[in-house]
Amino acid sequence: MNRNAFGLAMAAGALFLAACGGGEDTGETLAQQAADKRILHRGNTAEPLSLDPHKAAGKWEDAIIGDMFVGLYTDNAQAEPIYGMAENHTVSSDGKTWTFTLRDAQWSDGTPVTANDFEFAFRRIMDPSTLSQYASLLYVIKNAQPVNEGAMDPEQLGVTAVDEKTLRIELEYPAPYLPGLLTHHTAFPVPRHVIDEYGAAWIQPGNVVVNGPFKLTEWRTNDYVHVAKNETFYDADNVCLNEIYYYPTNDNNAAVRRLRAGELHINSEFPGQKIEELREQLPGYVRVSPFLATVYYVYNVQRPPFDDARVRQALAMALGREFMVDEILKTGQLPAPGLVPPGIANYGDGAKVDWWDMSMDERKARARELLEEAGYGPENPLRFEYTHRNTSDNPRVAPVVQADWEDIAEWVDVEITGVETQIHYDNLRAGNFDVGDAAWASDFNDPINFLYLLETKTGQMNYGKYSNPRYDALIEESNRTLDMEQRAQLLHEAEQIMLDDMPIIPMWYFVTKNLVSPEVTGWEDNVVDIHRSRYLCFEDAAPAGAVSEAEADAAGG
Repeated sequence: MNRNAFGLAMAAGALFLAACGGGEDTGETLAQQAADKRILHRGNTAEPLSLDPHKAAGKWEDAIIGDMFVGLYTDNAQAEPIYGMAENHTVSSDGKTWTFTLRDAQWSDGTPVTANDFEFAFRRIMDPSTLSQYASLLYVIKNAQPVNEGAMDPEQLGVTAVDEKTLRIELEYPAPYLPGLLTHHTAFPVPRHVIDEYGAAWIQPGNVVVNGPFKLTEWRTNDYVHVAKNETFYDADNVCLNEIYYYPTNDNNAAVRRLRAGELHINSEFPGQKIEELREQLPGYVRVSPFLATVYYVYNVQRPPFDDARVRQALAMALGREFMVDEILKTGQLPAPGLVPPGIANYGDGAKVDWWDMSMDERKARARELLEEAGYGPENPLRFEYTHRNTSDNPRVAPVVQADWEDIAEWVDVEITGVETQIHYDNLRAGNFDVGDAAWASDFNDPINFLYLLETKTGQMNYGKYSNPRYDALIEESNRTLDMEQRAQLLHEAEQIMLDDMPIIPMWYFVTKNLVSPEVTGWEDNVVDIHRSRYLCFEDAAPAGAVSEAEADAAGG
């Protein structure tokens, strides 16, 4: 679509946005709002359950939270870690103590951001009463696990405000990936003075204060989240956008129609089978690139028949991943022989299941044998439910999954059920499923971010409650190994043990699938698919400006 056509489409969509609340009815088209008022409209996959950094768990929540809050480190346009609230840091000789000096910065109500806000935030997320789903991501911090499990007081956590400008973080073991980890929303500061006043309601519009580039102004459930530029942000002069609307876009076909009508500038997904059509009808919009993410199916190993490894292996073998990625997904996904995606740092080639090179006929025959060995057959049919997210291409893949499993034998009977994304993940965390689909996108570029999911101590994010002492021991040993090559070998061995147990079914390695208007500038494809709005602007608007000098400093340890 050329620019004139895009402007006409924007005009056609203006009435819709005025009606749904996505902008004031001023007579301007959305295109004029974009150019003149710098208002961005983003399709964002799903409705947030929470915008509290300590209670959120979804990538669609992080997209908003990361626009409102900034941690010690933050993401640059390429999603690499750079200094955020930190101005500089030192690391002890054993790699276990990191000391940060904070920059001068304010919350959006003018209150200074201090080391005490970070100390409070880390203690809050680890406090078991917070009920954080993602707390285990930070178990690298000294005493984090026992604090989170209620065995120690939060004050014993290895995070200390030395003074208002100095924060010390003590670790259980050296973690060279810490800068990347600290860009994640679990490590963001939260304003104690506001939480003390409002409690759980602190995150609501009208109450919330932030330290990032945008502040929450309105949240209409299942309609949109609206944020506006935070003028107290330390780098506000280099933020181009004045406002952003984030829309839950569970239906990707509907999202594409909204893009065509000029009602969205960006959507974070699109139907893979329509990629060539979209390239033709929306020239310059389609953005596909490598992505450190894996789609996998998880077994509830706490209930029969999935407490039997033979059943788990049989079902994993029977799935035709090559057909799914080539004929259904069609955007460059790769069949996955393991959990850790290719190209991740500090790992090399990942592990793979031992039957990977067998033909599909051989796999199906062996799958039937395994199920028969486990006691299933005409007199004892195998019946279970497969649940999937009702987003992206998952509903189109599900019938193929069902057919592959039922093709093993006439006595295999599979019911498929589509579930809204947030509810689906709630069911996974609660153990309310037989087999369910899931996806994991890297929070930071290191294999431990994938392999920690299957540790016993991980808790809610280990959806199927898999537990193997040898696996846990290898992960723990890798955590304490300074030699990176030896560490990679330990992690590889752990992944192989897990694949032999098959508590999950690796399906395919993802690619990013974004639709981005050519009118939007500053968008950079990257392997973790994080795109902070502070770097975005419009072609006809003044540039957002360069990253500040302090942020451009190298942030490695």
